[in-house]
Amino acid sequence: MAMRKLLSLLGVVLAGLLMGGVAGQEPGREVVADTAPYRIHTLFSVECQNYFDWETVGLMHSFRKAKQPGPITRLLSCTDEEKKDYKGMDLAPTLEVPSMSRHPKTGDWYPAINKPAGVVHWLQHSKDAENVDWVVILDADMIVRGPILPWELGAEKGKPVAAYYGYLVGCDNVLAKLHTKHPELCDKVGGLLAMHIDDLRALAPNWLSKTEEVRDDRDHWATNYTGDIYGTGWISEMYGYSFGAAEVGLRHKITDNLMIYPGYTPREDVEPILMHYGLPFSVGNWSFSKLEHHDDNIVYDCGRLFPEPPYPREVNEMEKDPNKRRALYLNLECINTINEGLLLHHAAHGCPKPKWSKYLSFLKSKRFAELTQPKQLTPKSREMMEVEEEKKQDVVEKKQDVVEKKQDVVEKKQEVVKKKQDVVGEPEKWHPKIHTLFSTECTPYFDWQTVGLVHSFHQSGQPGEITRLLSCTDEDLKEYKGHDLAPTHYVPSMSRHPLTGDWYPAINKPAAVLHWVNHVKTDAEYIVILDADMIMRGPITPWEFNAAKGKPVSTPYDYLIGCDNELARAHTRNPGSCDKVGGVIIMHIRDLKRFALLWLHKTEEVRADMGHWAKIFTGDIYESGWISEMYGYSFAAAEMNMRHVISNEILIYPGYVPVPGVNYRVFHYGLEFRVGNWSFDKAKWRHMDVVNKCWEKFPEPPNSSTLDRSNGETLSRDLLSLECINTLNEALNLHHERKKCPDPNSLPPPVRKAPNPPSLSPPPPRKIPNDRPLLPRLKRETEREIISASKKIGENDEIDNNVEHLSEMKNNESEELAPPAENSQAFSSMRFWIIGLWAFSIVGFVAVMAMMICRRKGLRKRGKGYKTKRRTSYSES
Repeated sequence: MAMRKLLSLLGVVLAGLLMGGVAGQEPGREVVADTAPYRIHTLFSVECQNYFDWETVGLMHSFRKAKQPGPITRLLSCTDEEKKDYKGMDLAPTLEVPSMSRHPKTGDWYPAINKPAGVVHWLQHSKDAENVDWVVILDADMIVRGPILPWELGAEKGKPVAAYYGYLVGCDNVLAKLHTKHPELCDKVGGLLAMHIDDLRALAPNWLSKTEEVRDDRDHWATNYTGDIYGTGWISEMYGYSFGAAEVGLRHKITDNLMIYPGYTPREDVEPILMHYGLPFSVGNWSFSKLEHHDDNIVYDCGRLFPEPPYPREVNEMEKDPNKRRALYLNLECINTINEGLLLHHAAHGCPKPKWSKYLSFLKSKRFAELTQPKQLTPKSREMMEVEEEKKQDVVEKKQDVVEKKQDVVEKKQEVVKKKQDVVGEPEKWHPKIHTLFSTECTPYFDWQTVGLVHSFHQSGQPGEITRLLSCTDEDLKEYKGHDLAPTHYVPSMSRHPLTGDWYPAINKPAAVLHWVNHVKTDAEYIVILDADMIMRGPITPWEFNAAKGKPVSTPYDYLIGCDNELARAHTRNPGSCDKVGGVIIMHIRDLKRFALLWLHKTEEVRADMGHWAKIFTGDIYESGWISEMYGYSFAAAEMNMRHVISNEILIYPGYVPVPGVNYRVFHYGLEFRVGNWSFDKAKWRHMDVVNKCWEKFPEPPNSSTLDRSNGETLSRDLLSLECINTLNEALNLHHERKKCPDPNSLPPPVRKAPNPPSLSPPPPRKIPNDRPLLPRLKRETEREIISASKKIGENDEIDNNVEHLSEMKNNESEELAPPAENSQAFSSMRFWIIGLWAFSIVGFVAVMAMMICRRKGLRKRGKGYKTKRRTSYSES
């Protein structure tokens, strides 16, 4: 008997030890999931639709596969009419909730309100709510990859854990002040929510009431208030949560490591435990978007799965970069988990066994099981974005120490520089590393600009490397020929916005910079960002123009008047920090990593704010929102209180009068410029392929020896204009040589079908001399002439007003695009034939008229003789 009691006691101890090993155990503290105080319950909200049914199947399958402890409840919001025909009651443990899609009082159609309404109903009517300590709230369009344990994530009573939703800009502006007494407590969170049951009880009623309140506030639905690119109040429920939490004093531990959108690249050493497939994602030519399956009854269609994606082996061949390959694996895991869930669901509901296929075999394979086994949190995954106030102060003090030390080092190095001023060439090794970026698209227009910029980059002595950010659609890439024009980082095109459908190619610039920052490892400390339509004349370095961390350098764009009016007040909390800058940017890499996403969001925000496109707000003479990206940059910088060092000595437009003594580093040929009767306008070459046609180039400008030297200002201006176009032509010439184009002297003269002489003076017969001077020599000669010309003009001369040149740009854009100048011989030949045809037509016309006149005279004579005859015959009778 005693032995039996001893064995029973040992059994209890062993069971306790085994249960103590459940996920969630912490050192020095016994954690047993599903026992107080670690009872956990998972909730998600859906409606009676096919769309939510296949999402439910995917979520439920991943929930079981991830071995998430505790029960899960689907909050099913349906009308009585919908329930009559609904087939999916057995898809998950379910609590039926009265539908509020159509608000019972206002009649407003807003299905998203069912989420807080469902949570309130669960708290009031479910017995499970009485026997739980922690609640995890998910969305239906999610895949669970590993156990979500609030106590492991760092959640505490009064401090829930949530995922970061950075686009909820209403937490920072008047929207929060209108809808909560504590706007300073508003957190930009959503998606994944893990909190104590007591916090949820306090929060839920406010979550619902604040959702109704924000939804009813139509005056503040605009993008500049909410960040909602549709401006339709669709994210009112998200603001309802944030404002409701602020109202009851909840502050979140915020993380952007636990949840990831398929298509995004995870950070190094971070293992996301949740995937949210709310956006389209792709692997090679395969892609998936949940919106394309909104009415798909795939749950009830036996044997049918979503289109099979590529296999892991194909991804290995497709992508060599391990981090990018990891992102593609996540995409595969997401869709394959959903398909595996559908396959098991069909089998459980009596569907016939599907025919064997390679894909079905893979889903049942050991390899797939290994790839999708439950993921555990890594130390990096546990890191929160929130920093305690005490730690912040320590960090600030440490940074100040570092800054002071760096300042000492800089001063010492400046002394070294002074001793080495006679050394010409690469900067000293101690200088921070630099990387230069510029953004383009897959068009001939950007190709010739790329050739010019990259050539000038290598000739300018700019330190570091250069990368072209190439934004193209998959269709464009199939036909594209210019892959070798520059070191290239490929970026998905956002010319047609994936959510709004808005056509706005300029958004590719911030989108491409963000993509590069997130996907490329760089050891560069400073990033220089240029436009494609630029020519470099010399190095652009942070140490020369005084860039620093938190203090980027840029060039003045004075026409951005929106920084001074209500446009800035609508789009940034700090309108006083808005700088009118653009063109050339020098920024510390850490600033850029924090800044890039906000730059993109602000661009989307300004672009969506059509009510402020007018010239009086933006200074945009076209009033088409085309400079939204420029304002996106300035407003994002203002939002971060990042003020610029603004330099007038970096950039000049060809055609502007230079300030004497300034060594400009960049030409920006965005506007038409002239030298005498010759002119150049980049817009007229938008559809001309001068890169892929051998020996094509731009019309030769006048020789510098022919310029009028009586006016020093005009001479300086014209010499710079010549330098710009000559550098472009030199770049094209060297490009054609590298392409091993045939000897130009052996080519037959070009034949044009329809000559159309443009305003540009025609070039001489094509000859490409082998001894053509390179840029340094050309630049030195030009600079000598400019210096001599500058002596004739006084100091403090002003550059032409920007607005006048913008007006010129408007006129230039409206002109019909002209082709390159035609060969003079072909034109003369055509003129000869036109004159000949004209002369022949006149001679023919005269001959025909003469014949008609002669014939008419003959008829008259015959008529007279006939009448005389008749009179004679009558008289005789």
